[in-house]
Formats: sequence, structure tokens, C-alpha cells
Amino acid sequence: MKRILLAVVTLTYALGFSTGCAKGKKFNVGRTAASLLISDQQEKQLGLQVKQELETKEKIKYLEDPTVVEYVRNLSTRILQQANKDRPGVKWTINVIDDPKTVNAFATPGGYLYVYTGLLLAADNEAEVAGVMGHEAGHVVGRHSAQAMLLQYGEQAVIEAALGKNAGTVSKIAAGLAGNGASLAFSRGNETEADELGAKYISAVNYDPHGLATFFQKLAAQEGKTPTVLKWLSTHPASADRVVHINQFIQQNRLTGAELGGNQLAAIKQRLRK
Repeated sequence: MKRILLAVVTLTYALGFSTGCAKGKKFNVGRTAASLLISDQQEKQLGLQVKQELETKEKIKYLEDPTVVEYVRNLSTRILQQANKDRPGVKWTINVIDDPKTVNAFATPGGYLYVYTGLLLAADNEAEVAGVMGHEAGHVVGRHSAQAMLLQYGEQAVIEAALGKNAGTVSKIAAGLAGNGASLAFSRGNETEADELGAKYISAVNYDPHGLATFFQKLAAQEGKTPTVLKWLSTHPASADRVVHINQFIQQNRLTGAELGGNQLAAIKQRLRK
């Protein structure tokens, strides 16, 4: 039975497939199959294992400035409260990585979100940072990380990793996340869903929902013209179609929100530059 479900996840992932139900809501087959293959508790344990690997072997360095860390966590909290409406019970953990040369953010199963100081420096306002955080939260809500890991490493290896019985798989996952742009490979459908969820979440707390689209456009304009390592762009291609879709989704769903938070972020960026 589980092999059949994994095959469904594989097909769903490859096609970026979701189907409509009677009430017009999207039903993500991959999400449902992933939830049957790996439990919420196993996701949490897997995320914890990856976090420990990142800290011990990949030697990631967390930012020690409490003002900036608290700023990022407070900004994220309101967004994650919206995410919990779609997936209740996720216990979120926000980590700020001290690496000003890397523009990146990622999420792992179980609600572990990581944002690099380089991303804070690259953004022009809070709405752009909020859009990225909302997008990454969308990956957790949609169980995209779990789907990707199951496909890349196999059901048995992922579950054993969550139980602490497969250090090799955990090492590979952590190395990919911390490496030169390597990360979990999300399908087109997963990325689209995360874009839509991110826009919805930040709009609900009065941030300009266009923040994610403007951040994509900014990174695309800088690609190849700056020494900054744009890791987030390498795993989240900023295609013109993607930006158009985000803007269309905002318009079609009448998402509102006017807060940009440029002044607040400017103060944080000034602290980071010191």
C-alpha cells in the first residue's frame, strides 16, 4: 500500500498536480499521500535531526544579535499564525543564520524555518521578507519538503532518518541545504502553491502581498551583476510567468495589504552592516 502511495506522490510531484473538489478548493494529492507516508511527529523529528546536522557538521553560524533575531521572529509569528489555520499543530522554530553574503531561506519538515542575514540585507522592505517567509511556511503547510525528501531518498531512508537510525541520509539532506545552492527539489506545482499561500498569509496581516513578486524581480535583475550568492534564486527561479501568476492570484482573490515596513527593516539592516 505504501509503495502505491509513494508512486502517487511521485506522479503528483512530476506533474505538479492538484485537482479541484466539489466546492472548488484545490485538493493536493501529493500532500495527502505524504501525510500517510510520514506522520507529523516523524516530520518534526526529521527536521530536528537536520537542524542538529546543520549545527554540528555543516557548522552553520546563528546570528547572536538578539535585536535582529527577535525582529525576524516577531515578523514571522503573525505570518505563521495564518499558516497554522491551514495546518494546525505545527510548532515553528525560526533560525537566523549569520551569513551576509548569502541570499537564502529554506524550511525543513516539522516547521523549522531558516533565513540568512544576506536575505535581510537584499530586501528593500518588510513585505519582501514577509513574502519569502510566507512562501517557506507554505512549503511546510503543503508538506512539500516531506514529499521532496521521500522522492529523493526513499520512504524507508527518510523514516529511519527521523528515528535517528540513518545518519547518512540526514547528512546528505543537511549538506544539500547548506551547500552551494543545492536544496530540496520542489515541483512546479509545489512552488506555485507556496507562492499563493505566501501571498495569502502576508495579506492577512496587512503586508503588501506583492512583496514576494517584487523580491523575485529584484533578484532576477541582480543575477550575474553582483558578487552576492543568490542561493534562493537558484532554487526558486524568478521567471516572468511566475511573477505574473503571483500578481494574477492577488488580483483574482482580491488580496489586500498596504504595509511595506521599509523604515523598520532599514534599522535592522543598519545593525547588520555594523
